[in-house]
Amino acid sequence: MSEYRVVEVTGKKDLMKFIKFPDRLYKDCPQYVPALHSDQVRSLTKVSTLSYCTRKMWMVLDGKEVVGRICGMINPRYNELYSKKRARFGWFDTIDDFRVAELLLGTAEQWARDNGMTEIHGPLYYNTLGKQGMLVEGFQNIPPFNCLYNFPYYNDFVTSLGYAKECDWVQYRIPADQPLEDKIVRIAGMLKQRYNLHEGSLDKLKKDKAMVRHFFDIYNESFAESVYNFIPFTPEEIDEEAADVLKFVTDKTSSIIFDENEELVGFGITFPTISEALQKAKGKLFPFGWWHLLRAMHDYRTVDLMINGAVPKWQNTGVSSIYHCALSAKYAKCGTKWSISNPQIESNGAVNVWNKYEHELFMRRRCYLKQL
Repeated sequence: MSEYRVVEVTGKKDLMKFIKFPDRLYKDCPQYVPALHSDQVRSLTKVSTLSYCTRKMWMVLDGKEVVGRICGMINPRYNELYSKKRARFGWFDTIDDFRVAELLLGTAEQWARDNGMTEIHGPLYYNTLGKQGMLVEGFQNIPPFNCLYNFPYYNDFVTSLGYAKECDWVQYRIPADQPLEDKIVRIAGMLKQRYNLHEGSLDKLKKDKAMVRHFFDIYNESFAESVYNFIPFTPEEIDEEAADVLKFVTDKTSSIIFDENEELVGFGITFPTISEALQKAKGKLFPFGWWHLLRAMHDYRTVDLMINGAVPKWQNTGVSSIYHCALSAKYAKCGTKWSISNPQIESNGAVNVWNKYEHELFMRRRCYLKQL
């Protein structure tokens, strides 16, 4: 029987072992999408969210070999906003051995208790921006680059350790070349004419720092009530997210809607999928990872629907029909065949929009919760 031991990640050498462990664990899994190592280093050591969050990382070793990892986090802004005493766990990966999962989660749970927490949930990121949710359906599919992948046995382990479902997020695969219903086209035309709504330019918006900040401020406001466990972004987080995301955004596959006063109304932001490029990069930009990513950014056959919504005063007005029509025309021009929706909480009525289209369940993800 293996002699497992838990070690806290402290130095750079341990950090790289922590980051690279999934690459070895999933080396024979065709669905796994490796994160760039450089991005992981930044997420774990340099992001502005760490200015107010607390986190610790641990690995389970079998001799000198890493067999599991986990990160425990406490976000005081979340706890204050929702009147909770919750820790969260993320970066959870383990070999197929229940004892390893027990050691990992048990360590994170004790750390949470020592810090006065009464609950722990996950897998989550520090805030709403990162990868979250344990995969429970759709294991045969390759996930979008901003989503987690895990083996099915992860769910067996966490439920055996007393974790229960807190919520599920669902994702759908939608044929991008299907015709729109006449009703959607009619509503879009009526709203554009009645309220003088029009499409703006994201390529232009990206060059205006004030407009970028305004867009993310509206994003904060738009999703404050509709996104489960949402944590409003700080100005520093907005700047970081803008720098990360905007390089992928183009008018070719995205649409942003303004009113006659050039005030933001709604938005449909999509990216060309880069998952297969990341698989080829194997966690590294050099020597050839950057080339695979550059090529993927100009391949529009499959796109990931990243952010879709309307500002609060335009919600439930049908304004989504406008950017749906715009996106449909752009997909046709780019030869897009498939679109993959971003994870949406299953209890949010917004997921019903896909009932208007031919669609199929692509993936289901779960956040687990445990009382401490």
